[in-house]
Amino acid sequence: MRTLLIIAVILTLSACSVYRIDIQQGNTLDPGQVSQLKADMTASQVRFLLGTPLLEDPFHPGRWDYIYDFKPGSQSDKPPLRKHLVLFFKQDKLVTIDRREGWN
Repeated sequence: MRTLLIIAVILTLSACSVYRIDIQQGNTLDPGQVSQLKADMTASQVRFLLGTPLLEDPFHPGRWDYIYDFKPGSQSDKPPLRKHLVLFFKQDKLVTIDRREGWN
């Protein structure tokens, strides 16, 4: 009887698995919003359109980084995703839009 109980406990515990949730971090940007970016937009117009950037580098005040990371949980077969958008301003006007990773 004791052996049967031990086998039942082992089988029950071996069936348990760890559930991992999806992890989303950063700025979720819609491709439609990004396509609305135009040169010579002011910084406040860009902030209104995209929201606050994830990074504003104090050593490069004219650079804004929008970064989005998605790491799927254990129940998904999707690969990790990273999107990185870098905007450069000169005299409060948008001059360069750099789509680094994950943008098609």
